[in-house]
Amino acid sequence: MPQDFVASASTAAHTDAAVKVSVRGVTKRFGATLAADHIHLDIRDGEFLTLLGASGCGKTTLMRMIAGFERPDGGRIHIDGRDVTDLPPRARHLGMVFQQYSLFPHMTVAENIAYGLKAQRIDAHRMAQRVQEMLELVQLPQVSERRPGQLSGGQQQRVALARALATRPSVLMLDEPLGALDLKLRRQLQTELKRIHRETRTTFLFVTHDQEEALHLSDRIAVMRGGQIEQLADPATLYTHPVSEFVADFIGDISFLAGRHEPSTRTFHLGDSLSVPVHLARPAGPARLAVRPEQVRLSERAGALRATVREVVPETGSTLLHLELGDRQPLLARVLGLPQGRSLLGQQVRVTLDDCSLAFDAP
Repeated sequence: MPQDFVASASTAAHTDAAVKVSVRGVTKRFGATLAADHIHLDIRDGEFLTLLGASGCGKTTLMRMIAGFERPDGGRIHIDGRDVTDLPPRARHLGMVFQQYSLFPHMTVAENIAYGLKAQRIDAHRMAQRVQEMLELVQLPQVSERRPGQLSGGQQQRVALARALATRPSVLMLDEPLGALDLKLRRQLQTELKRIHRETRTTFLFVTHDQEEALHLSDRIAVMRGGQIEQLADPATLYTHPVSEFVADFIGDISFLAGRHEPSTRTFHLGDSLSVPVHLARPAGPARLAVRPEQVRLSERAGALRATVREVVPETGSTLLHLELGDRQPLLARVLGLPQGRSLLGQQVRVTLDDCSLAFDAP
C-alpha cells in the first residue's frame, strides 16, 4: 500500500451512525452531458466522506447539488431528515471551503472568521469567544489581527476552514481545498484536517481527484465514474477488494497480467512457460491478474520469475521498480530502500508474487 495510507480507525464507529445527508436518485444534465446519473448516497453523521474521481466524473456537480448551487433535474436531497432539494444554499446550514481561499482582504483574520456569525446575530461576547475557539482549533491564535495578505497559503486555508466551522454547520463541504498548495504543505494540512475532524466530529464531505489524499483522509470514499458511484467503501476495502478493474486501477499503483486461470491447480499461467500460484475465486479461463507492487518480492527461490528492470523510481523510504516479465508484460514492484540504485537498470532480477487473490475478466 502507499506509505502514507492509513485506514481510518473511526470507520467502524460510523457503521450504525444516523444519516446526515441522503441523496436519492439525483440526476443532472448539462446539455448532452449526463453529469449525475440517478445517484444514491447516504453520508453518515460525523464521518469524513470523500467523492473521488477524475475530471468530469460528476463529483463536483454532486457536491454543488447537495450545497444548493446546482438544482438537480430529478431526485431528492435530504439533510438532517429535511428535504432541501428546492432550498437555496443559505437555508441548508452548510459550510464551504474552496481551493481559492476567498477571504476578505480588507478584514483581519478575526473579522473574516466572525463574518458568518454576524449574519446569525450572535452577541459580541459570544462571537469573540467563538472566534478565539476557532483560532485555537486551527492553531493560529497569534494571527487574529493580521490581514490575509500577511499570511502564507497554508495559513490562509486554515483561516478559511475556521470561518466555515465557526457557524457550526451541519455539514462542511470541501471542494479540492488543498489543490493550490505544494506537496509538503498539502500533506501537513491533510494531517491538520484529520485532527480538526476528529476534534469537531462535524460531518465532512470532501472532493478530490487525488487518490492518495482520499486514502489518507477518509472514513469512506465514493469512487465516481461517468456520473455514477462505481464503489463506496472504506479505504482498506477499496484497496484490497475493488469491485472493478477501474477502481483497482484508480486506487494506488497496480499491474494487470494477462493469462489463464486454472482453479484445479490454483495456478495462473502468464504464458507458455510462466505461471504463479494464486487463490482466485473464479472459474477457469482467460483473465487479468491484479498485482499490487508490494505483492512483488525480489527472490532467488525456486520458481521465481525472471524480469528485466526497465525503470527505477526512488520514493520516500522505498523504490518503485518498473519490470518487464519474460513474456513482455509490465510489472511494478515496491521494495524497501534503494537496492543498488540505478545500476539495476537493464539488469535481470527474479521475483515472486505473494497472496494473489484478485483478477478481472479478460477484455
